Amino acid sequence: MKETVTVTCGGRALSLETGHLAKQASGAIVARYGETVVLVTAVAAKKPREGVDFFPLSCDYQEMTYAAGKIPGGFFKREGRPGEREVLTSRLIDRPLRPLFPDGFRNDVQIIATVLSADGENDSDVLAITAASAALTISDIPFGGPIAGVRVGRINGEFVANPPIPRLAESDIELVIAASRDAVVMVEGGAACVPEDVLLDAIMFGHTHVQELIDAQLELRARVGREKTQVIPPVIDADIVKAVRQQAEQPLKEAFALEGKQNRNNAASAVRNAVKEALAPQFEGREGQISAVLETIESGIIRGKIIREGRRLDGRGPADIRPIACEVAVLPRTHGSGLFTRGETQALVSTTLGTSEDEQRVDSLIGESKKQFMLHYNFPPFCVGEARPLRGTSRRETGHGALAGRAIARVLPVYDDFPYTIRVVSEILESNGSSSMASVCGSTLSLMDAGVPIKAPVAGIAMGLIQEGESFIVLSDILGDEDHVGDMDFKVAGTRDGVTAIQMDIKISGLSRQILSRALEQARQGRLHILDIMQKAIAAPRAQISERAPRIETIQINPEKISAIIGPGGKNIKNIVATSGAKVDVDDTGKVKVASPDKASIDKAIAMIKALVEEAEVGKVYIGKVRRITDFGAFVEILPGMDGLVHISQLANERVASVRDVLSEGQEVLVKVLEIDASGKIRLSRKAVLDEDIEKYRK
Repeated sequence: MKETVTVTCGGRALSLETGHLAKQASGAIVARYGETVVLVTAVAAKKPREGVDFFPLSCDYQEMTYAAGKIPGGFFKREGRPGEREVLTSRLIDRPLRPLFPDGFRNDVQIIATVLSADGENDSDVLAITAASAALTISDIPFGGPIAGVRVGRINGEFVANPPIPRLAESDIELVIAASRDAVVMVEGGAACVPEDVLLDAIMFGHTHVQELIDAQLELRARVGREKTQVIPPVIDADIVKAVRQQAEQPLKEAFALEGKQNRNNAASAVRNAVKEALAPQFEGREGQISAVLETIESGIIRGKIIREGRRLDGRGPADIRPIACEVAVLPRTHGSGLFTRGETQALVSTTLGTSEDEQRVDSLIGESKKQFMLHYNFPPFCVGEARPLRGTSRRETGHGALAGRAIARVLPVYDDFPYTIRVVSEILESNGSSSMASVCGSTLSLMDAGVPIKAPVAGIAMGLIQEGESFIVLSDILGDEDHVGDMDFKVAGTRDGVTAIQMDIKISGLSRQILSRALEQARQGRLHILDIMQKAIAAPRAQISERAPRIETIQINPEKISAIIGPGGKNIKNIVATSGAKVDVDDTGKVKVASPDKASIDKAIAMIKALVEEAEVGKVYIGKVRRITDFGAFVEILPGMDGLVHISQLANERVASVRDVLSEGQEVLVKVLEIDASGKIRLSRKAVLDEDIEKYRK
């Protein structure tokens, strides 16, 4: 039987419905917001997956083009592999849900969110987060929710919940927040250099606005919720715990006291292998329990040292940042490059400047758009000392690139002032924590080296958390191991004036305002420290772009003359490009961009364009070419594609019996414009300039 709960969010009705569609799923929710409709299903396998020591959760978000009344492009005319937005939204669903499943639950769980209708006003991504939680909440799948998602904007100084898509351009904040009843569990978004206290207020505003969505899920569960599957927490044999601790605890403490990630990892790996080999005969078939105890011991050593001594694996205090080195112009043939090294994390970042031909065309449910800025992040296996196949861009790489791109986008120049397509690529050469934030710093160095006039330098830092009961310690610039055993991964990027991007994931039930406030302030202090070091390498964008980058000059023409530049079948513009060697782009407003690394090529192309669109002027003298002769006169082309009539009476001072006595087709002739009538017809005279020297008018 269909059940529906409706609440108000952002001033509009949002409904959660179940019992009508996809009834064989463990839980299924149809979420409606305006005319945007998302179906989210949750299904769990009946039995645990054998031989795994992790929770096998998969979340997939898919946008069906029929949702917007469109047919897919391409040969097959059906949806293909997920686009960037679908990948990023899949991550938005996964990240807040994953920590809320019970320890020891090893059944495969699959969540699929399908956009069935898109109205272009109400975004489907936050709707999918809430619907995914609702599907799990009413199902028999063990789940520690509910949670809900909301987008927070700030328009004209006022916070807005789920602002309509067209109004996001007016907002200086865009955050996606997922929260439980008591705390925030995930944050993702960006801002226009907004101060930390304002950002914190925005997060808390979002937390307030998810409460009704949580109430709706609880009401739906009260009506149709199924009894939850019981998960028996894994019990480890006390003899195994004792044996592993006796053999591993002290050697692991010594291993984690070593300097250098590889040294620590190699030593710890040797201890693990030795313990497993020594205890395997005694505890045959229970190798998984041995591994679990080892992991618990390692986590306890790392966390305990921080809590008891205030010292971290590499000897730093909680707020200390690793040594930083910054270099620019490290690659000789790129338009700009920067190398950012922080401890054992290193990002080599390059900038390439292109023209409008290099823009990325994006076809989404809300229509086609163009991207003039792209930031791509690559994480090859060698950066963590691994050997594995390269198999395309992972979801993690897509997410990290999007985060770094969001951090940088807010400081880029306006496209009309700097009409370049910009591509930034971050190659992670070494990683031990916070490679996405290293990419932000490296991107700033690279862009300034390329001469891109960014509004302000941007730096990023990753914050961690160790919480025991009511006590907590916030860590600046976390290591990979601290991320692994810690309770929070909180990335903050921004300028000296405020935050441009933020991403937060946690492994505990939620974060309080107090912890968020401490983390944001500590991140601000760290960011200022990093910016000081970066600006010693390069203090401001270079005055000129690279000599290898295309120069772009823009001229404005009468939009009615666009066809003259293009020509029949593109003939004219192809000739300009072939003759000058420059790239030419014309938009519908009559703005013409001419690009080439060679200024002479640009000048030649502009001269050809001006010749094509030049308007005839009364009283002006032109060198024309006779195109056609009639009994009453000759038609002379004075500008490309523009003819005027020299009447037989205007050919000479004396009477002319036949036009052909004076002129022939193809002949160059000097003429003067006498009149241009209302219909655009041009009347010319040859006799008015008979005494003029034609060479005087050659350009």
